[in-house]
Amino acid sequence: MHPSLRILCAAVLTALASPALEAADWVQFGYDAAHTGFNPAENTLSAANVASLTTLYSVDLPSSVDSAPVYLSNVSTPSGTKNLLFALSERGRLMAIDAANGSEVWHAETDGQQPTTASPAIDPNRQYVYSYGVDGKAHKYQVGDGTEITGSGWPQTITLKTNVEKGASGLTIAETGGATYLIVVTDGYGGDGGDYQGHLVSIDLSNGAQNVFNVMCSNLTIHFVDSGTPGEDDCNYVDDPPLFRRGQMGGIWGRGGATYDSATNRVYIATGNGDFNANGAGLDWGDSVLALAPNGTGSGGGMPLDSYTPSNFVDLYNSDTDLGSISTVIMKAPSGSNVAHLGMQTGKDAKLRLIDLDDMSGQGGPANVGGEIQLINVPQGGGGMREQPATWVDGNGTAWLFVANGNGTSGLTLGLDGATPALSPVWQNDRQGTSPVVANGVLYNISYCSGGTCIVARDPATGNELWASEYIADAHWQSPIVVDGKVFVMDGAGTLWAFGLAGGQPDPIFGNGFDP
Repeated sequence: MHPSLRILCAAVLTALASPALEAADWVQFGYDAAHTGFNPAENTLSAANVASLTTLYSVDLPSSVDSAPVYLSNVSTPSGTKNLLFALSERGRLMAIDAANGSEVWHAETDGQQPTTASPAIDPNRQYVYSYGVDGKAHKYQVGDGTEITGSGWPQTITLKTNVEKGASGLTIAETGGATYLIVVTDGYGGDGGDYQGHLVSIDLSNGAQNVFNVMCSNLTIHFVDSGTPGEDDCNYVDDPPLFRRGQMGGIWGRGGATYDSATNRVYIATGNGDFNANGAGLDWGDSVLALAPNGTGSGGGMPLDSYTPSNFVDLYNSDTDLGSISTVIMKAPSGSNVAHLGMQTGKDAKLRLIDLDDMSGQGGPANVGGEIQLINVPQGGGGMREQPATWVDGNGTAWLFVANGNGTSGLTLGLDGATPALSPVWQNDRQGTSPVVANGVLYNISYCSGGTCIVARDPATGNELWASEYIADAHWQSPIVVDGKVFVMDGAGTLWAFGLAGGQPDPIFGNGFDP
């Protein structure tokens, strides 16, 4: 049977078998503000039926996307109630896409010279979607028709250095104490060129007020201007060859952006290369994990609430081995643990670091060095580590960590060494992959699959393959979402793919299955 006819039949039959729109949402990168990659609401796809997934459609998008989409169900649009995917293209086109067939419902565009790899986010009231613009601003749109909201600070300034700074990561929405914050982070462009500084912008969605935390010259809580006056409207750049460019870099570019942990009520950001001198009364925080309040403030005077910096920070900087190549992972501490709140940070060096989030350096405050409670290698080896790990708690209460990179994918469990939390590898393979996600006891990611690139579903406890899609194009930052009984992903060729079950019934035209 011709593939295009098979896909058309699958889409038609799925629509006939499922006339009602389901009610589930995937509102930010990694599903939630902690970017766990775990969807606890999925109950259609399971290990028992995932092998029956089929291609529902593949559609070439108007503009290529190098990130993950988000999803909102039951949206009222001018053309009826729809389930919508929202995806931001590299060139700043925010697209609202009908999840039923891949057609564009509306779009909004921003103008700029440089691309973005950010993912949008949807706020809890389900009325607005927020997106980074290549004009250096965060924009607010009505979900149903794309009308942009202006006034009260919108669109919100994220960077004044659009030629050297960008939003590269997912936007985060954190709810705490009756307040809701949109949190956006910045990075530089390839090659770490120019006068850029990574920073966090937290926007109070009730009134549009924002706070800025710069990871270089952190005492200055303003938006810097390009090549401005040091100490006034820019950071104090000092060229100190051959080792340091002080006051520059420190980009925040992990796929999830800022990570919010409701248990500690803190936001965590992981920085890439850049000078670290805070242990010597400086105000630069390269290759560090910083804890901030959800409103983007620290403890004053340029200090975060807490911090973690590896003891080999100089080597990391000199070799461009960014600690912050992923966003901090929040993990559930095991019963009996002497650590109540636990984070995991890895970077380009492919080292897994467990951190006590209540005392990140083990020395009682920020600006100290070392203090991780475990340091081990990524089981499958390799470096780079641009793929956001996923974490999941199984039916026995055991916390898992799933790590993918160019060398393969691995699964680790979190247990105790005495009373101290410790990760232990359980399985690994050599199938390179992008950021994984977990839904209803199944692990998914873009992965190598017997001569090509596919979406692959695995048993999270063993790594055994349960299903692989037809070939898709190779991927970069793209990763799937699993929601409403379907798998959605954009690939490196600018194609949107949707996979799902064929209504759970035999094909009335061709019998059992779509290929006669």
